[in-house]
Amino acid sequence: MTLSTAGTYTGKVAFVTGAGSGIGRATAIAFAKAGASVTAVDISEKGLQETAALIEAFGGRVLTIPCDVTSSKGIKAALDKTVATFGGLDCAFNNAGIEQPVNKLKDIDEDLWDRVLAVNLKSVYLCMKHQIDIMLTNGGGAIVNTSSGAGVLAIQGQSAYCASKYGVTAISKCAALEHASQGIRVNALCPGIIDTDMISRFTGDTEQGRARVIAQEPIGRMGRPEEIANTVLWLCSEQAGFVTGHAMVIDGGQTAGI
Repeated sequence: MTLSTAGTYTGKVAFVTGAGSGIGRATAIAFAKAGASVTAVDISEKGLQETAALIEAFGGRVLTIPCDVTSSKGIKAALDKTVATFGGLDCAFNNAGIEQPVNKLKDIDEDLWDRVLAVNLKSVYLCMKHQIDIMLTNGGGAIVNTSSGAGVLAIQGQSAYCASKYGVTAISKCAALEHASQGIRVNALCPGIIDTDMISRFTGDTEQGRARVIAQEPIGRMGRPEEIANTVLWLCSEQAGFVTGHAMVIDGGQTAGI
């Protein structure tokens, strides 16, 4: 099932990080199909080329920018190029992230801790820092940040990942409060187990590993990237005009009992 958004974003500009695969790719494609001009950002040039080819195949408009999202200079340059190319910024999906190998907090390497927090949390801070400045000039906009089910509950062996995702939830709410009166809406998205390359790595890409994580989902399956993309487009649309400061959980019932 696909959300009917044809033409909804005509004349709009969307900025998507982590757009080289998975949820980011699905969302970049969804924005483009809905009429938006899309800036696709990722550290993987190959992934970006594949995403761009998929968008250009149906006549969509896309700008690809390889970027390390932990770099303030890199993010600002990507946003400046977006504005120079497309004329503004209406929607942002700050989605880039990495997983953490299962490990107890006391055994996590300090460099790994710093890397997880930098990619998953600092990047969202940097993106919003520069995106909000542009949106204030433009008179408003909508931002969605990828948190996680791990941003609303604790998971053993995932302290760095949970810390980063709880942080995304928190700063999304703070930014929403700070700019609600200025026409900027900010929400966090908390996906459950979604069938992406990240989950394949986490499960070892085996049938047993997939079965183990699916068993955590009351709905009995993993989510699809397109299902998350549909939600991002809704949150950025006028239909969600009264929604800000919310952490929207989309997890097949995984956290329903907390």
